[in-house]
Amino acid sequence: MINTLGVVGAGVMGRGVAQAAAQKGMRVVLIDIAEEILTAADSEIRQALRFAGMMDKSRESEPAEEVCQRIEFATDLKALAKVDFLVENVSEKVAVKQSLYPQLDSICKSDCVFAVNTSAISITRAGSWTKRPDKVLGMHFMNPVPMKPLVEVIQAHHTSDATIETAKQFLTQLGKEAIVVNDMPGFVSNRILMLTVNEAVFVVQDQVSTARDVDRIFKGCFGHKMGPLATADLIGLDTILFSLDVLYESYNDPKFRPAPLLRKMVDAGLYGRKSGEGFFKYPNLHQAAANKAIQADNVAGKK
Repeated sequence: MINTLGVVGAGVMGRGVAQAAAQKGMRVVLIDIAEEILTAADSEIRQALRFAGMMDKSRESEPAEEVCQRIEFATDLKALAKVDFLVENVSEKVAVKQSLYPQLDSICKSDCVFAVNTSAISITRAGSWTKRPDKVLGMHFMNPVPMKPLVEVIQAHHTSDATIETAKQFLTQLGKEAIVVNDMPGFVSNRILMLTVNEAVFVVQDQVSTARDVDRIFKGCFGHKMGPLATADLIGLDTILFSLDVLYESYNDPKFRPAPLLRKMVDAGLYGRKSGEGFFKYPNLHQAAANKAIQADNVAGKK
């Protein structure tokens, strides 16, 4: 039984994991490097809980205040000394994660499992940055975390079967199901999804079609709830680019070469929903909130 969960990184994914765990009765320690980011995370978790309560009239929802009381917000990694299980959600930059894991290794309890929430980075490599590679695994949550019933769990070269069972138990507590896959860059979901998104960007770049019509084809012809370009906006075009760069480097395969249009959009600050514009515009997103989201998602890069 996981009683206290550590979550490192208060961006979109970190907030979602913290909220989902607190809703299931776990204590949560949510870490980021700036108080203003944690304040924004607190506000957005409360708003998400209130919205969820309004939408789900089928059952009595626990008041948002009571759920949030189970979340401790901290800027000091030492607050993680008491956690039973840890989910890391910092930037998809290898150098950032590599500098973080030795610190976590020295602070957390020896039996604490480290779950790397990554789109493409090798879990075996992440385990090598610690003295507990048998207790390191990948845990690829999907956005929005509280609403997605499945989680891709990645077993690295040294990950023990006991660690996998602990991860499954944790996800069961969250009301989610684990699908266990082996460790290769991109795993299953992003090895396929990033190619689809990237090719959709090439289609727009080559003026074969508009972003709107590309997504209409996927929704209308294939029954997808969301087209590849709207999905990219939801994930964040910067995250898509980071993931493709990792896949390109890992496989040395030109099929993962990012579309020049994608890189241009990221350079222009068009990240998708969190910036208010990507392949589509999101006019209801206030720029101040967008800036906080971007800062939260990339904050670890400032260490």
